[in-house]
Amino acid sequence: MSLGINTNASALSAQRNLNSSSSTLQTSIQRLSSGLRINSAKDDAAGLAISNRFSSQIRGLNQASRNANDAISLSQTAEGALGSISENLQRIRELAVQAANATNSASDRAALNAEASQLVSEIDRVATTTQFNGVNLLDGTFSGQNFQVGANSGQTITLSTIASARTTSLGVGSATTYSSSVSVAATPGSAAALTAGGISINGFDVGATSSDGVSTAGSSYSAIAKANAINAVSANTGVTASVSATTLTNTATSTTGAWAFSVNGVAISGTGVATAALNASDIAAKVNAVSSQTGVTATINGAAYTLTAADGRNIDISAVTAGGSGASAATTIAALTLNSTSSSGIVLAGAQATAAIFGAAAGVTAATTSLTGGVSSLNLSTASGASSAIATIDSALNQINSSRASLGALQNRFSSTISNLATTSQNLTESRGRILDADFATETANLSKAQILQQAGTAMLAQANQLPQGVLALLRG
Repeated sequence: MSLGINTNASALSAQRNLNSSSSTLQTSIQRLSSGLRINSAKDDAAGLAISNRFSSQIRGLNQASRNANDAISLSQTAEGALGSISENLQRIRELAVQAANATNSASDRAALNAEASQLVSEIDRVATTTQFNGVNLLDGTFSGQNFQVGANSGQTITLSTIASARTTSLGVGSATTYSSSVSVAATPGSAAALTAGGISINGFDVGATSSDGVSTAGSSYSAIAKANAINAVSANTGVTASVSATTLTNTATSTTGAWAFSVNGVAISGTGVATAALNASDIAAKVNAVSSQTGVTATINGAAYTLTAADGRNIDISAVTAGGSGASAATTIAALTLNSTSSSGIVLAGAQATAAIFGAAAGVTAATTSLTGGVSSLNLSTASGASSAIATIDSALNQINSSRASLGALQNRFSSTISNLATTSQNLTESRGRILDADFATETANLSKAQILQQAGTAMLAQANQLPQGVLALLRG
């Protein structure tokens, strides 16, 4: 090879190898100091992505385990309160057995009945005030609740309902009836279609509204469309919706000018007269002449005429011209009524459950009860009343026992879920460790190798830097 000064190939080669061994040494030191094989994406891009997905699952599983523990606490709270109610019912039953005995006087039974009445009030107090994190558990409103027990969406355990423990619901006869209703006003602001989940009733989401098939304008937000969406989930909610007739009242004026407007897309026109009442009569007659096309009929009361859509479709007034009709362009919708025969009543919730959007605000409407018995109507002041109370309390105890058994089974299910989550989290953590953690045996070997190569490379670079000095011997010669 030629002998030169400007380009020292040996030094360049030694420098390149020294840089490589320095990089290897730095990587080994970083892995050994952090304990991780992957400290940045450059170490293993695919491995980093996989380990991050494992981390999402592991953290989600750990939180799901805490969620399940919270659910156990909730069910224990409810079950404990039901235990207190059971104790009170047992005491009332004991008093009823005592009051049924012929040895008691009227004053004795009055005293026994007074104690029983206080215990009944205490049962109601416990049922209406037992809460977990501010949520009522035993008043019949806790239904359709989902507990997130997995790392991913939809991995839930559903508690359909905790039966009401109020005395109006315990031990009632088969003929007992419940009723509750919510009026949904036909306000202009409620002329908005429902979105999926915008309204929930008794814990179940109502789907989005679609065209009612009869309204010519605003068919997706008519009372019929809303009723259809609500009734589609009535099997879950226990709530049905009924539609009232749509009405719109206008007042005709005395005029000889022409008038015109359209009702649900059908044009109606005429010439006014100097008498407002006669003008209203003419308008009503012409509306009724096309009612088979519009679904709208008209009645008159002096100068006023009322348009009515009996099936609850929207009444759309448009194409209004100046004249004596008194009509204004607008879309009128009908009112709704929500009805339930469940003891749980009606619970409205959701972002659209406002008077401005839906026509009724979020909240709880308790059921009114027509009693034919039940703990709330116990009377131990007579022997026959005390005897009847024994059977009533036995029925109430059966209801409480059933609720406690369901909650106990739910606690066992959550405990099993927690055990499974812990096992899964452990296995995923181990899998992530195999990808992410540094192998200290390998890395210490790499460290020793890199240190030796760096020392050797430094020495060889020094030797290579001395090679060009041989040229001086030629120059001296």
